Amino acid sequence: MVGATIAGLGMATPAQAHQDELWRGFFANHYSGGTRALAERIFANAGVRTRHAVANPLIEDVSGWPTERRMNRYLIEALPLGKEAVDRALVDAGVAAADIGLFTVCSCTGYVTPGLDILLARDMGMATDTQRLFVGHMGCYAAMPTIGAAADFVTARGRPALLLCNELTSLHLQPASARVDTQQIVAHALFSDAAAAAVLVPGDSTGGYAVREVASVTDTSAVDHMTWDVTDLGFRMGLSARVPQVLSLHVRGFVDGLLSRHGLTLSDVDGWAVHPGGPRILNVVERELALPPEALGDSRVTLSGYGNCSSPTVLLILEAMRQRPVPPRWVVMLAFGPGLTLYAALLQRT
Repeated sequence: MVGATIAGLGMATPAQAHQDELWRGFFANHYSGGTRALAERIFANAGVRTRHAVANPLIEDVSGWPTERRMNRYLIEALPLGKEAVDRALVDAGVAAADIGLFTVCSCTGYVTPGLDILLARDMGMATDTQRLFVGHMGCYAAMPTIGAAADFVTARGRPALLLCNELTSLHLQPASARVDTQQIVAHALFSDAAAAAVLVPGDSTGGYAVREVASVTDTSAVDHMTWDVTDLGFRMGLSARVPQVLSLHVRGFVDGLLSRHGLTLSDVDGWAVHPGGPRILNVVERELALPPEALGDSRVTLSGYGNCSSPTVLLILEAMRQRPVPPRWVVMLAFGPGLTLYAALLQRT
């Protein structure tokens, strides 16, 4: 078994938007009465300074768009953004598009057929026998099972694999509600757009990150805590305030088990790529794993600069870690989503 290594990463984002400008220029008028005061507090405490959007509400308000119009816009925006991220990852890895054996795409913010996997394979010059896999509706943790599938393919076939996480959450801005809807306010304050791609190659590629294990645990008693419903007005987020409490029950045992299978302990990990579902999520992980404040620094900086981009976010954090003067040797990637599911990947710098 030759194993698989993440040998290249590529990121792409649309135009930047500032959180305070979004609040003053749009969301302060999107909400009314007592809801506005609550929303202002949530926006101010979201931990987000800037984020990115293909549909900036300061320029265009898509909250009243039907789902069909949003899906048409998704294809227009997602294709060039995904192409940019894929091209950067291929160049970074030194791998030609024609050599890719498996191309996996994950996205929960848009659906088109033919899909991004087919259209990008065509536009990037991938071989006609390139296998493809589309992963949908797995939300913020989708990068991890996608990495797992790609790593298994690379190990079994000895050929490179490419994955793309492409999310355009700005297309799902929801209309204002007469009632207080805290879940939608939180979603509007946190979510952002981005694409992130990774190339996996056989063996331990020098300077890359070998995929040692991908693991998950699902608490089905909390299946309704995180939802993403298709409506006539786009996709609607459901986000229970009890999510951090559920995570606190599972994250320590889950991570300890993952590390122990490789003869490691928490102190051996010098890179924590924890999906920043929000400040409370990061605080719970930090507390339950007894991590020093600086351990989640890259996650907090990513939240501040990019917001919660759903599935690409952990790859954005991994890229930030690669840019350190001394990149971490052992990295644990953690993300959470519908199920309620915790996913993790253990990576080792080669």
